Amino acid sequence: MIELFTTAEIARARRTGALVGDILASARERTVAGTNLLEIDAWAREMMTDAGAQSCYVDYAPSFGDGPFGHYICTSVNDAVLHGRPRDQVVQAGDLVTLDLAVSLDGIVADAAASFVVGPTADAASTALIDATERALAAGIEAAGPGARIGDISHAIGDVLTAAGYSVNTEFGGHGVGSTMHQDPHIPNLDRAGRGYRLREGLLLAIEPWVMEDTDELVTDTDGWTLRSATGCRTAHSEHTVAITEDGAEILTLPSATR
Repeated sequence: MIELFTTAEIARARRTGALVGDILASARERTVAGTNLLEIDAWAREMMTDAGAQSCYVDYAPSFGDGPFGHYICTSVNDAVLHGRPRDQVVQAGDLVTLDLAVSLDGIVADAAASFVVGPTADAASTALIDATERALAAGIEAAGPGARIGDISHAIGDVLTAAGYSVNTEFGGHGVGSTMHQDPHIPNLDRAGRGYRLREGLLLAIEPWVMEDTDELVTDTDGWTLRSATGCRTAHSEHTVAITEDGAEILTLPSATR
C-alpha cells in the first residue's frame, strides 16, 4: 500500500515527527554509562503516553520477529543494528548505541533512528560508522523530491556507504509510512539510479541507511528480534521520516529545539 497525504495531513505528520525527534533527543541526552536499556524503554513509553500517542512497536508481530515486540523503542548496542529489543542490560562508556522509534499520533506515523557513543569520547571506528550513515542519510534526502525515483535515493545512499569502505545489506532498508508503520515503497540502501517508483507530493518516506563495520551479513539474536552483525563488529543506523513536497523532501523528525 502507498498512501499520499493532503496538506492538512502533512501538518499532522509534522506534529508526529516532532514528537519522535523530541523523544529520541531526550533519550539520547539521558543515556549515560550505567543506564539500563529498560530505563530507555520506560522513558519512551512515558513521553508517548504524555503526548497521547501510540507505540507502533508494542503489538508489532511481523513474520521476521518472534511474536509481538512488546516494547516501545528499539535499543541496539554495539554489534546490534536493527530491531534491538530492550533487555536488562546496562550500557558502558564507549558503547555505540542506536535508538529507533516509530510513533503514531492523530493517525499518522513517523519513524526515526540515531546512533551515538555513550560518554564524552568515541573511538575513531565508531565515529566513522556513525558519520557514514549520517552523510548517507543526508544524500538520500537530497535525492528525494517529486519526480525522482526510489532508485535515486538508494543510489545516493549506496554511493556514500561504499565510498566509505562499507558493504551494504539490502534486506532491510527504508520504507513508506503513513497510517501504518511499514508501507511500500521499499527503499534499499544500494541500487541503480532511475529505477523504481516515481515520487509524488504527499508521500511520506522513512529513509534509513545502516551499516556494519566489516560485513553485510546479519544474524538474529536468541530473543528472536535483535539483528546483529555476523562477525560481532560494530554497527550504526541513521533515519528520518520525510514528506515529499513541491520543494523536495521536508524532514519531519527533527527535534523541536532544532526547528
